[in-house]
Amino acid sequence: MSAIAFLFPGQGSQYVGMAKDLHDLHPEARKLFEQADTIVGFPLSAVCFQGPEEDLRQTKNTQPAIFLHSVIAARFYRSEKASMAAGHSLGEYSALVYAGALTFEDGLRLVRLRGELMQRAGIEQPGTMAAVVGLDPAVIDETCRAASEAGIVQAANFNSPGQIVISGSVAGVRRAMELAKERGAKLVKELPVSGAFHSPLMESAKSGLRFALEKTAIRDAAIPVYANVSARPVLNAEEIRRLLNEQLTSPVRWEETINNMTADGASTFIEIGPGKVLQGLVKRIRSDVQTRGIEKYADITH
Repeated sequence: MSAIAFLFPGQGSQYVGMAKDLHDLHPEARKLFEQADTIVGFPLSAVCFQGPEEDLRQTKNTQPAIFLHSVIAARFYRSEKASMAAGHSLGEYSALVYAGALTFEDGLRLVRLRGELMQRAGIEQPGTMAAVVGLDPAVIDETCRAASEAGIVQAANFNSPGQIVISGSVAGVRRAMELAKERGAKLVKELPVSGAFHSPLMESAKSGLRFALEKTAIRDAAIPVYANVSARPVLNAEEIRRLLNEQLTSPVRWEETINNMTADGASTFIEIGPGKVLQGLVKRIRSDVQTRGIEKYADITH
């Protein structure tokens, strides 16, 4: 079996000018941008196209901006259909819209709220994140346990072989960074983030999102969406609801997700939306698969 998988990017893939050509050259896409501005209650499209960068970088704006770009690109790319999908962190919402489990409108409302809640949690319980390159997952987990005497810290993203992001309190993360260097990490770098995403410091955001998810109509997915929390395919609406909420305080198991999708038949991975981050991760995980991106107007019309 040779299957196509769609992948949807998460925070960090945004850039000023994103999706502007889709807006300018595709009348149907333009209507969705206008609809999105109405739903979120501010000119989100203008933030995407013109910035400034410090506004686009705010989590409450970044998340709906990336979601919007991804969902619009997926909707109007009709040359190929995916038989499975996954998204990195907030990208899971884009994947669920593509799979028919969420409407565009509900997905956008949830992502906007998610960004606001995560940004607020980052202010209420300040934390940080750091990339660690060159250590195995088991060593990272042991390092985080050892560093937890200084403060909360855990693995947040298992991105690709030897590339893991940790998250938690400033003291906990910085202690884990020291220990990771002692254990032979090739690179340890603190990341410019506004909160300790995918860690227990997002618990307040999780509470707020749970209420919104309970009030949102979620349908069974038409194709399997591989969840960040489990790295396994999910179709059931109630399971989707539970996993979306768990995601805020749980690691993104991306390497395992890509390996499972490949085992289930995926041989072509198409990143839908801004940037090429996921294509790079997939290539590091599996050199035997094809990757490409659908980002620009020219991509959806070829």
